[in-house]
Amino acid sequence: MTPRLRILVTGSSGHLGEALVRVLGSRGHHVVGLDIVASPSTTHVASIADRAAVRDAVDGVDAVVHAATLHKPHVDSHSRQDFIDVNVSGTLSGLEESVRAGVGRFVFTSSTTTFGRAMTPPAGAPASWITEDVVPVPRNIYGTTKTAAEDLGRLFAQDHGLPVVVLRTSRFFPEADDRPDVRQAYSDANLKTNELLYRRVDIADAVDAHECALESAQRIGFGRYIISATTPFQESDRAELRADAPAVVQRLFPRYAQIYEELGWQMFPSLDRIYLNTAARRDLGWQPVHDFASALAQLERGESPFSPLTSQIGLKGYHDTPTGPYTR
Repeated sequence: MTPRLRILVTGSSGHLGEALVRVLGSRGHHVVGLDIVASPSTTHVASIADRAAVRDAVDGVDAVVHAATLHKPHVDSHSRQDFIDVNVSGTLSGLEESVRAGVGRFVFTSSTTTFGRAMTPPAGAPASWITEDVVPVPRNIYGTTKTAAEDLGRLFAQDHGLPVVVLRTSRFFPEADDRPDVRQAYSDANLKTNELLYRRVDIADAVDAHECALESAQRIGFGRYIISATTPFQESDRAELRADAPAVVQRLFPRYAQIYEELGWQMFPSLDRIYLNTAARRDLGWQPVHDFASALAQLERGESPFSPLTSQIGLKGYHDTPTGPYTR
């Protein structure tokens, strides 16, 4: 059980940030929030790039959960300098001010996007098996800046003794997919349920992972972990998953095809990667409860395949004006 902490959550008006403020507060922690967007979950309205604001927000806290970021959907709407200012310089401000204030633990929300081109296997190759040992090859400024911010965390753990845990979260956003062809081929719930097999985490489990990281940070010192729903696949499934994913899913979940048929859903024909959360479950004591099996059980009962927290947080988007599925 995590001791009751005074926690600063950056990015507190966003999807994960609001969820963290809600849940950590309900579990007895005193939570304050910093975000450039005003909201009921934010007590300090300012940018993470505003050093004075960060210093004010960090004073008196025991822990920082740094979720503030420019995201992948901002790549087309923000400059590379914007990404460096927020994702790199903003993280540096948070780390330096945490050291100055004597903060005892720092959890950084990163992304599986950092793996980038390392996740895409060549034609005819098996699905990529993604663990923490895979070396990131970022494909855009978002992945590049998140990787740089992770390395800053390692530097501060080494040089200043600040316990830092990096969580590379997979998809948890509720918005529709940004690829038009995918949106046309699959309903949104169908798409996201499929993703629980290999590249999605329910936001309730993501919050729990952050709390586990807070509890474990001082023991670990520094660590990077993949946060994704527990996959049912074995490494020996990789080739068949690339060639015929429905056959593997049918073998593991004999009733899935009937459930999907009744809903008018379909499985992806091929999977190109599988995220492994083994290290996070082992080192952090994290016990995710939402996966493809639980989603199927909920669908059979006529329920949503996702956690209640998913609908409570709802759609937020990433832009002030409509940009495809990413709106605010």
